[in-house]
Amino acid sequence: MLKRFLGLFLLSALAIPAMPHAQPVAGGRANLIVQPEPPSLMLGLVTNAPTQLVSGKIYEGLLRYDEKLKPLPSLAKSWDISPDGLRYTFHLHEGVTWHDGRPFTAADVLFTAKDFLMKTQPRHRNTMTRVADISAPDDHTVVFTLKEPFEPFIRSFTFAVMPMLPKHIYEGTDYGTNPANDKPIGTGPFKFESWRKGSSIHLVKNERYYLLDKPYLQDIYFHIIPDGASRAVAYETGKVDVLPGGSVENFDVSRLGALKNSCVSQKGQEFDSPLSFLWLNNRKPPMDDRRFRQAVMYAMDRTFALDVLWNGIGKVATGPIAGTTPFHNTVAPQYERNLKKAKALLAEMRYDGKPVKLLPLPYGETWQRWAEAVKQNLGEAGIPVEIQATDVGGWNQRVSQWDYDMAFTYIFQNGDPALGVERNYITSQISKGNPWNNVEGYSNPKVDALFAKAAVATPAAKRQELYDEAQAIVQEDVPVAWLLDLRFPVIYRCNLQDLITTAHGLNVSLRDAWIKR
Repeated sequence: MLKRFLGLFLLSALAIPAMPHAQPVAGGRANLIVQPEPPSLMLGLVTNAPTQLVSGKIYEGLLRYDEKLKPLPSLAKSWDISPDGLRYTFHLHEGVTWHDGRPFTAADVLFTAKDFLMKTQPRHRNTMTRVADISAPDDHTVVFTLKEPFEPFIRSFTFAVMPMLPKHIYEGTDYGTNPANDKPIGTGPFKFESWRKGSSIHLVKNERYYLLDKPYLQDIYFHIIPDGASRAVAYETGKVDVLPGGSVENFDVSRLGALKNSCVSQKGQEFDSPLSFLWLNNRKPPMDDRRFRQAVMYAMDRTFALDVLWNGIGKVATGPIAGTTPFHNTVAPQYERNLKKAKALLAEMRYDGKPVKLLPLPYGETWQRWAEAVKQNLGEAGIPVEIQATDVGGWNQRVSQWDYDMAFTYIFQNGDPALGVERNYITSQISKGNPWNNVEGYSNPKVDALFAKAAVATPAAKRQELYDEAQAIVQEDVPVAWLLDLRFPVIYRCNLQDLITTAHGLNVSLRDAWIKR
């Protein structure tokens, strides 16, 4: 525990707010790591963390969000919500163009929300079930009319959840095979220039960006370096300027952050609030038995994982809602490590000792070591585990097609349980083809009803009561095995100014970032 305290102390000491700085100046290049290499840059089709990091500079949403999750202008310059909470009117910036020069209009918003994402993103479909109509009175106005008031709706317009996509390129095509997927076209401050597979992704300044004088940076390189130690060396030698969270192993964070002209920040994760857990395939024995799933929870040493593998960065998860997400609460049952209880549950269900297969998350050494730790923990309870390694594309494919027993993941909470939590537990989100919905196949009509009521309930105290009740049932059923509320410290050169300015951290645009000479 001393090691954990010292690690957190060092991170807090290094993350000192910057002093007031001079006027931003234009020019210069930012070199970042992206780890692992994204499977795609088409944000309407793929939404995993590496894709968001790169494509968040290319694509934009109607809104951005501050660290308190309050909406900020993006492609929408302003918005109005009717007194009855049913009508959301967005007023778009004028003079916005796609990277190919075509104008961005309300028609693109309608196409994105009503067509493209309805076919490609289950979480978008889930949110749109609350929408009665989307209309465009003119080229720069869009109106969403809800079936009933839904307060979290205003947090649905981020680049990661509803990225605006060009109607003139995708309408009438096969979205998955459109050639534009390889050379993405957005409205963002940076344009796609090139992708050298296994080496780097190059974005250049959008000279026609609609915000005057922005972006300040001339270009951005995302370097692809498979080995964690080599990524650390690339930062030490000056090849890269920014190490996004998770791009180096946790034991290197304090050391690299202490280097000259190095800063460390844990800001910019307020919207995502990443929560890690094990998918447990509820369709397959022995995972289809609740007692087995509970035994897995009792068998895991999550405190060891936090203190040793994550160097104290984060917190042991208490259930399906991350500790930094609205409406989190610690409710019973909780699962401290208890091998005696784990073995008793396995004996009660007459578990035959058949090995289960574990799919690690292919994001670096920490995740591999974590898989080995879980294998040891479960083995001590009498559950043999076989680790099956794969790359990012293979992980996406296998989890999306339910081809696994247990699999590591971490899920973004998207600022509200109705937007980022319920999708992992409600029956309507059981659908092949996406690794971020109800992949485990859990179905409980009472939980479905509670999540539905909680999403629209008022006041906030009533929502909290309903989410507490839903959590208690879910935590008893253990459809997945919760691990840690994650934190991903960002390490960067201190002369890079205004690098993190929203609740989305590095993933959003870098339109404000500049280099202090």
